[in-house]
Amino acid sequence: MLNVIALMGRLVADPELRHTPNGIATCTFRIAVDRSFVRQGEERKADFIDIVAWRQSAEFVCKYFRKGNMIAVNGSLQTRSYEDKTGVKRTVYEVVADNIHFAESKSSSAGSYAPAGNAGYAPAAAPAQPAMPRPAVPDPVSYSAGSADDFALIDDSEDLPF
Repeated sequence: MLNVIALMGRLVADPELRHTPNGIATCTFRIAVDRSFVRQGEERKADFIDIVAWRQSAEFVCKYFRKGNMIAVNGSLQTRSYEDKTGVKRTVYEVVADNIHFAESKSSSAGSYAPAGNAGYAPAAAPAQPAMPRPAVPDPVSYSAGSADDFALIDDSEDLPF
């Protein structure tokens, strides 16, 4: 059996850290993941996917991610059922995160979140460096103009080495 999910998207809201009665950290958050195709004349659509993180992963998400940050998640799909307040049976589909990673550079996300106490922080500009010349790139080789004589024959009458 195989149950592997890999997603990259933006957080829809700030994640919130909670703890179970046994003191285990958990965090549930939702990400917007753009679909890979767009119909002609329409805007790109997104799917909103619920993610559950546990223990250190939950603490990591709540400490370093905020609404709008790009996040990459590896995990597995899980379903659970429950009965709501009106007695209707509901089914929930969510991704249980195994690994969570930053999916954008720190500088590209700097405008969307400033940690408490660093609201006035602005990184110093990097000193100007001379541009490095790019090495010459050879033209790609075209194999479409080759002939059958370009290939060597392999003697397959001998035993294979493995």
